[in-house]
Amino acid sequence: MSNGGSPRPGNHVIVLFGATGDLAKRKLLPGLFHLHAAGLLPHEYRVIGCSPPSFAMSLEQFRAHAEQACSDFCITKPTDPSWPSFAERLSFAAAEPGNTSQLEDAIQRAEKEIGGSPRRLYHLAVPPAAFTSVVGMLGEAGLNGGETRVIIEKPFGTDLASARALNQAVHAVFDESQIFRIDHFLGKESVDNILAFRFANGLFEPIWNREHIRYVQIDVPETLSIEGRAAFYDATGAYRDMIVTHLFQVMGFVAMEPPVSLSAKHLRDEKEKVYEALRPLDVGHVVRGQYTGYRSEPGVAADSDTETMVAVRAELENWRWHGVPFYLRSGKSLGASRQVVTLGFHEPPLRMFRAHRHDTPTGRVNEIVIDFADPGSITTEFLAKVPGPELALGHSEMVFRYQDSFATANALEGYERLILLAMVGDQALFTRSDGVERLWEISAPLLDNPPPAEPYEPGSWGPASVGKLIAPYRWHLPAHEA
Repeated sequence: MSNGGSPRPGNHVIVLFGATGDLAKRKLLPGLFHLHAAGLLPHEYRVIGCSPPSFAMSLEQFRAHAEQACSDFCITKPTDPSWPSFAERLSFAAAEPGNTSQLEDAIQRAEKEIGGSPRRLYHLAVPPAAFTSVVGMLGEAGLNGGETRVIIEKPFGTDLASARALNQAVHAVFDESQIFRIDHFLGKESVDNILAFRFANGLFEPIWNREHIRYVQIDVPETLSIEGRAAFYDATGAYRDMIVTHLFQVMGFVAMEPPVSLSAKHLRDEKEKVYEALRPLDVGHVVRGQYTGYRSEPGVAADSDTETMVAVRAELENWRWHGVPFYLRSGKSLGASRQVVTLGFHEPPLRMFRAHRHDTPTGRVNEIVIDFADPGSITTEFLAKVPGPELALGHSEMVFRYQDSFATANALEGYERLILLAMVGDQALFTRSDGVERLWEISAPLLDNPPPAEPYEPGSWGPASVGKLIAPYRWHLPAHEA
């Protein structure tokens, strides 16, 4: 896997499909400018914004659009001296199936300006329904040849059949080695730190198994509602939006066997083994919730049963994790916005300490808590003796915080790291076709026969049955919110 010592990418022509959309505005254009200002992009590159003719912009309009996007969302503002040299590399071309001449001309012009044989990187920041048509358009126009790679956004399919069909359509145009299915969670420094925490420290890897760990929680609640995304969200729901595409990816890092190396092949091989060991979801171990008022959101069906939060119990049938439940939860309008992995350890076999402080929750004190909301932290929670004549115990913790330990100004956002990795051809943090299909396969029982969505109040932690799902354990959140 690439690190801070990675070579600078070779010269590139980058084509942003969906360049006038929200993702390009909030993440991709600001991310590219941040990389440019930091001197991490190739010595020579061009960025071509692309959209259907109905959304076309002139060169001046696109550069103004990019400047506004970077002003609003980039850590480095267009007032930086590096802005003019970035802006002059931007151009725009409209394209649609059967009408790609403008895009072909723009790519040829950019390659001629750069000289030599630059690589091409296509980023499909378009609605999922358009993935197949854009990829097909590139194939029909012959734009898939040479040193070419394609980044495809989530969600990659909505079930096993659609994921297989999409994989077939993409593989008809691009080889798997050219395909980068992006999940910005895997670009987080704090998610990748799970690997470092496990495999670089002899203290933790020996206890990372069923003999010592009794449960794992991956909890990503959000306080935000669907925020005007009803058309997308009501057809998708929390499970497809978050669990398949994000939380299972994090679970792959938490649960994998030690890879032979951190190369893309070895890392992804071990992650796919985790997915192969996943048992098909038991619908009896799933809670779906819908916040009160969701059906009143503009664009939501009056009788919608779409879940706005979901909690599932997942199980791995392998030697390391047999009998250890993995609890995954995410949703909208919940009590806090957090991104947390919690590993709960077995209690000692013998209780030698009779005197416990009354405010210490039994069974909750031996945990490792990894907060992967950047900049991130790792907390080890344990019991220690309270000062005084009595041998009483109190809750204690040791904390590592990224922001206290490293220069976080050097950190890249998830998208920025992943774009760089795609440019150098490192697929370690991108999902593979067999892994995507396997996750949809184990999801089939839930997608085919979902339990009814239970109501919950906005700002709560979901329906009461969320607590029953995890019993006899408890969610790390919200008990430790204070």
